[in-house]
Amino acid sequence: MSDKIASLEVYVVDLSQDRPYLGNLSEADSVNPDGYFVRQQNGTVYVRNNRSIVLRITTENGVEGWGETYGLVAPKAPAEIITDLLTGFVIGRDPFDVQAIHDHLYDLKRVRGYHGGFYLDALAAVDIALWDIAGKIAGLPVHKLLGGKYRESIPCYVSGLPKDSLKERCDFAQSWQAKGFDAVKFASPAASEGVVAEIRELRKALGDDHKIACDMHWTETYAGALNIARQMAPYNPWFLEAPIASEDVEGLRQVAAHSGQTIAVGEEWRTVLEARQRIDAKAVHIVQPEMGHTGITQFMRIGRYAEAHHIQIIPHATIGAGIFLAASIQASAALRNLVSHEFQHSLFPPFSHFTSDALTCEKGAYAITDTPGIGVEPSEAMKAKMTRL
Repeated sequence: MSDKIASLEVYVVDLSQDRPYLGNLSEADSVNPDGYFVRQQNGTVYVRNNRSIVLRITTENGVEGWGETYGLVAPKAPAEIITDLLTGFVIGRDPFDVQAIHDHLYDLKRVRGYHGGFYLDALAAVDIALWDIAGKIAGLPVHKLLGGKYRESIPCYVSGLPKDSLKERCDFAQSWQAKGFDAVKFASPAASEGVVAEIRELRKALGDDHKIACDMHWTETYAGALNIARQMAPYNPWFLEAPIASEDVEGLRQVAAHSGQTIAVGEEWRTVLEARQRIDAKAVHIVQPEMGHTGITQFMRIGRYAEAHHIQIIPHATIGAGIFLAASIQASAALRNLVSHEFQHSLFPPFSHFTSDALTCEKGAYAITDTPGIGVEPSEAMKAKMTRL
């Protein structure tokens, strides 16, 4: 069982697609020379050609562990943090000390912006890879290392309706309903006729029992969020995601208390400390940890804290090559209060061949693999799109 970390290698993976994430650009949106654009509806920067950061850690005995982190914007930033800083503090360590390694690396930057952003994204990739190695050496799936799985599969919801018209978006949602999915989330920046019209028409198209959530992309003021929530109430939203700026904890508490709707937040969190601020303030009803930002260690700490406060868990799934999604499925299996998981239809089917066949989703549910580690490896197709950084 004894082994030590020998090397770390960082790659950027090309995930280019014809259609931009969230759908075609509006007339007000333009791509700059570096490939970035800002959607005017939410003020957030995106990249025209998607990409992700993948990490391979190899032990002295030749065991490979794979990690991944968010690589859409400035991917060289987390890559450089790994290669220039973290590598020297990971080589020679025992991969079974994964949580101790995580906390040691977290503390390294305590006086230099340690608690968010690219630094913890880089740490997330290292953390996932170390858990993968530990599982492979032990011959166990990660969910066993985390205490075992609570379910045989994980229900998921269709995320985003990237079509140009409301009619097309309703038809698209119905097509996924026909495939066995009973939940959908639409994005307010893509709701061309407004969020109230969007949910009204989706409710007509999908029926009373279908779960419909709205991702508000942090676009509203406190008063605006309350007004929209009340207008949407007759159409029974499943949850409203990110209604106001995430750093406004008090405003979020007010929305959670007075909107009459279930409020979901958390995709931007990196640690349980961020979750604790919102949960203790009673500012959230559903937490949405994102594996690409948290890694397995913080993902589970957030999940356990949510469980201790009777908060539901619906993990976020961002743009990636499949490595941190596989890790998210493994960790999600070990959380009792998990009720669903995001399904990125614009990424999962087109890039499912980037990982081994263990990562599958059918009839609205992810399968949970018992393959040792996180359960997947990069395929030859992914490796062909990987560039060493």
